[in-house]
Amino acid sequence: MKKYISKTINFVKQELHDAEGGHDWFHVERVWKTACTIAQAEKNNNLLVVELGALLHDIADSKFHNGNEEIGPAKARDFLSSLALDQETSEHVVNIIKHISYKGGNEAQTFRSPELDIVQDADRLDAIGAIGIARTFNYGGHKGRELYNPDIKPILKMSKEEYKASTAPTINHFYEKLLLLKDKMNTQKGKQMAQQRHQFMEIYLQQFYDEWNGIK
Repeated sequence: MKKYISKTINFVKQELHDAEGGHDWFHVERVWKTACTIAQAEKNNNLLVVELGALLHDIADSKFHNGNEEIGPAKARDFLSSLALDQETSEHVVNIIKHISYKGGNEAQTFRSPELDIVQDADRLDAIGAIGIARTFNYGGHKGRELYNPDIKPILKMSKEEYKASTAPTINHFYEKLLLLKDKMNTQKGKQMAQQRHQFMEIYLQQFYDEWNGIK
């Protein structure tokens, strides 16, 4: 198992060496470590599938490939074939990559497994809390978005296409996704970890608005 993980880490580091700061190797590493923490707490799961799914989940994020959702799974499948893994394990990992994305939060989940639940929770946890806030503003800056515009209100229910096409100010993303994630966690451990990170975001937003309005 260790040789598979070591080879996968080297592959991901090489593929993401010049990635945007919120979706780079360090994001993947955090998700991987968090997924291992959740897997240990949740017990009944295949740890190899969890680790490979976490390490490969952002190997080609569609946001950076003109919205193409097929590149990531295809790239992962090609790499996994080089590891000579059994077909069932490889396809399970590919299915995790296919189905992990938020996509506006209103898409019906067509594939489920304990391992997907774990990796999805780990990825969502990295989107909230202190690091989640940093990643959100980093991506907003990368896309040239406004920090906040009081005249542009968040859209709370979007289709996948609307969500992917959004150019709204960065603060809107808190209401359109980040503050919703606490209640979308799959695992008991994920739910526990999300609580404190969610509270931190609420405190941050209050401070943001107080400073914006010149109160503090």
